[in-house]
Amino acid sequence: MFSMRRREFITLLGVAAAAWPLAARAQRPAVPVVGFVYTSQTSSEASPFVSAFKQGLRETGFIEGQNVAVEYRWPGGQYDRLPGLAAELVNRQVAVIVGNTPPAMAAKTATSAIPIVFFTGADPVKLGLVASFNRPGGNATGVSFWNAALEAKRLGLLHELVPQATVIAALVDPNFLTTADQLKDLQEAARALGKQLHVLQASTESELDNGFATLALERPHALIVAAAPFFTARRKEVVALTDRHRIAAIYSWREFPAAGGLMSYGPSFTDAFRQAGVYTGRILKGEKPADLPVLQPTKYELIINTTTAKALGLQIPDRLLALADEVIE
Repeated sequence: MFSMRRREFITLLGVAAAAWPLAARAQRPAVPVVGFVYTSQTSSEASPFVSAFKQGLRETGFIEGQNVAVEYRWPGGQYDRLPGLAAELVNRQVAVIVGNTPPAMAAKTATSAIPIVFFTGADPVKLGLVASFNRPGGNATGVSFWNAALEAKRLGLLHELVPQATVIAALVDPNFLTTADQLKDLQEAARALGKQLHVLQASTESELDNGFATLALERPHALIVAAAPFFTARRKEVVALTDRHRIAAIYSWREFPAAGGLMSYGPSFTDAFRQAGVYTGRILKGEKPADLPVLQPTKYELIINTTTAKALGLQIPDRLLALADEVIE
């Protein structure tokens, strides 16, 4: 007959009790990891967008540090780093990869299995990210705010603000995927308005300085800063350079007038990040990117900074003030 001394029995109970927390922890489901890649210079510059993304996650029941982990990657505007960062996240076997246009393209090349959530100002069908807006069809979906297609509208608004301006400079990023389409739209709009368009190109810090040095020599009457991740990431620097040269300028996002720029027209950038967070949460819950239609903005915002206008000696037309969704004073 089996027998056990009392001391042996107590020892076994102690071992079992010690092992129980380890076993319980081993049985807990692993927290999903999201890879977040944004072509910002620093994490601090992207903080309002990251906050909006986290808000979208919360709306679907995911809170960073509790039931989801987020690994952030900041390539600092160096697009040549993106393939390596995408491969790193694929090897890490993250649950979802989130990024703006260049990182999303790199992720799409790196994996056909891991879901991708993008936010882009371009046409994701033309980029090859999805098969169509309503039926993405692959491992990617997200938000397309068509910001790159709004340059002609911005030029028209700039014309209303400074109708006497006959020479307009356009600052573009030659490395941005939609620059050719942006320039085509701008050139057609400039011809229709009887304007001369001078194109300045910048995709690095030194080129940005050189571009504004050229602007000082050519002395155009106004400036349109085309939509591009490179300029958005360096919005404070771009606005500072524009103010230094005392030129009326229009930008793509509210974040530029908020940083002291004159005027912007476009959809809400932060809301695009929030929507990307919502889609990320839905995918984490089991939905497939192929079944989630690409989201598009329903509202575009005109933002005017009247303090900057006064500093430039500009009188904002009443019509523009009436159209403005926000006036920063």
